[in-house]
Amino acid sequence: MALPTLSKADLIALSETDVTQPIPKESIFAALATPPFLYIPGTFNTRDLGLLPLSSSSSSGKGRKVGIRPGLIYRSGGFFPNGGFNDAAKTQLAKQLGIKKIFDIRSVREHSHAPDPEIAGVKNYWIAAEATEKEATVNLADFLEGKGERGYVKMYMDVLRGYEEVIGALLRSLLDAPENQKPEPILFHCTAGRDRTGVVAGLLLSLAGVSEEDVEMDWMLSRIGTELAREQLLGFAMKGAGARSVESPGFENLVSLKRECWRAFVREVKRVYGGWEGYVRGVLGLSEGEVERIGRVLRGE
Repeated sequence: MALPTLSKADLIALSETDVTQPIPKESIFAALATPPFLYIPGTFNTRDLGLLPLSSSSSSGKGRKVGIRPGLIYRSGGFFPNGGFNDAAKTQLAKQLGIKKIFDIRSVREHSHAPDPEIAGVKNYWIAAEATEKEATVNLADFLEGKGERGYVKMYMDVLRGYEEVIGALLRSLLDAPENQKPEPILFHCTAGRDRTGVVAGLLLSLAGVSEEDVEMDWMLSRIGTELAREQLLGFAMKGAGARSVESPGFENLVSLKRECWRAFVREVKRVYGGWEGYVRGVLGLSEGEVERIGRVLRGE
């Protein structure tokens, strides 16, 4: 018997659940059965970016497609063999979804502790960039004011600078196929599939012409996607931030997802780079023509 699915409004409301409170089981299972979410054993927060429900604000108004073509770009958390990522899950990724490339957006320590599994027909990409040799440190003092906007801006701008090589490789992979052929589906992930993955998802959706409102929704959906691993991720965050408890000042802002924090980050991207395209051209070194072609590939034009 199929699980009931939720409306876009229901997903948005659920994504605003306080991270210190569990989402009711009946709600979370219905949400995870609703696109853009996908169920793959042994991972979590898995989504098809092409199935993100778009609002009227994402309409180009010129008859041009906006949004990512379904079945092309997937995002997720890490892969956990002890959590059920088995041969059936590998088959689902490679055969059912047709994924050909997996991009790992994790640090040296994370990757060495749990490298991505070998899957027949799938190529793994991980780049030990110099900036990721140092473990990312989070200063809870940056998250004390407001809803933690300053901390999120710093953390996410560090993602753009520290993981630029693998982000660039991901974008360039979309240019591999000849213009008259469909590109190969790809998946990208970090550990929780929330912060680093969320930044890259925001970049890709923006290049595909998706509105800031809908990009923000994709980021917020990680509150739902990480629910089944919520307790473990809270513990992971406490260790990484050196917090003694969930009551430590700044910690709740660090682990929460608040729209104001994503908006502050987007404003900083505009201030520093002139926007997402400015980052892609100025930092990653892609040409204007390549950026335009990536947009067409993402939209399926």
